Amino acid sequence: MKIIFLLILLIHGLIHLLGFLKAFQFAEISQLTQNISETSGLVWLTAIIIFLFASIQFIMKIEWWWLSAFLGILISQILIIIFWQDAKFGTIPNVIILLVAIIAFANWNFNRMTSHEISNLYSQNKNVEKSTITPKNLSILPIPVQKWLSKSGIVGKDKISFVRLKQKALMKMKPEQEDWAEATAEQYFTIENPAFIWKVKMKMKPFFNIVGRDLFINGKGRMTIKLLSLINVVDAAGEKIDTGTIQRFLGEMVWFPSAALSPYITWEPIDSLSARATTHYKGTVDSGIFYFNEQGDFIRYSAFRYMGNELNAERKKWTITANKVKEMNGIRIPVEMEATWELDSGDWNWLKLEISEIEYNIAQEYF
Repeated sequence: MKIIFLLILLIHGLIHLLGFLKAFQFAEISQLTQNISETSGLVWLTAIIIFLFASIQFIMKIEWWWLSAFLGILISQILIIIFWQDAKFGTIPNVIILLVAIIAFANWNFNRMTSHEISNLYSQNKNVEKSTITPKNLSILPIPVQKWLSKSGIVGKDKISFVRLKQKALMKMKPEQEDWAEATAEQYFTIENPAFIWKVKMKMKPFFNIVGRDLFINGKGRMTIKLLSLINVVDAAGEKIDTGTIQRFLGEMVWFPSAALSPYITWEPIDSLSARATTHYKGTVDSGIFYFNEQGDFIRYSAFRYMGNELNAERKKWTITANKVKEMNGIRIPVEMEATWELDSGDWNWLKLEISEIEYNIAQEYF
């Protein structure tokens, strides 16, 4: 579809060459019956240049190509109105380009918003003191948690304060959905003051991409989902979202295991292979259970989360399962996981994800 749009952009831009050629009498253009002055011809030439520039920006994936497109559309449509008798059908490609440019602008604006939020998030935590994890730090934890942290390789390393990761995912938005939708996501965590920002882009049917942002800051959560980066599908906040996002933070700390030592998390042993973690932070409290295998690797996390934000929303069992564990950047973490809601009608396996990149304690560019 991108190639088709690029061809529309290029061909529409080049068609404006006819007005320039006629104005300076470089060619006989029978399609244009109205007289075109040399001044108007220069305006036709300007439209060509701007549309070609927008095409180059689009090819190079420059996010603000839409700005050039908007200017080209404005000039083009003014010329069409002036020379309506000959050029009126040029309105059709202008409308197509305008719609795509509006979506591109909305996507750029969404990315700018999340970049600003990430910068603020990291900047608020820039004075975190470094410390090295020792075996003594682990001694107060339940045995299975100690075993997990030792196996993860965090002992002898600096405590993780910042995390930046990328994910590839398959998602189902509804239990009855049959086909998986492809998605890519980026996530940013701070640990000293527990918080995260997760932004995702999901490919639906042609022309219908969805972007989303899940946020947990200062003990509060907010979920936003936009169709075409433009139309709000979900914009939810409140106590149910707060507890859901703090449970996400708990379950996802398996990607940065040293967070298990944080003072806002308390641990209770259950048996030799499981323990309950409870987070208390700025008035938001919730818990979940971590399960490990005999070797000390994390295998599963479960919690009871509100499914939705409606007044009658109920807590349902929500499970994260690790399918593959390996070392990334010196830390042994689960890199392939899936998430499941256990519903009365049956299990809804709604997410499969893979960690493609992860970085620790690299945040200076956001300060």
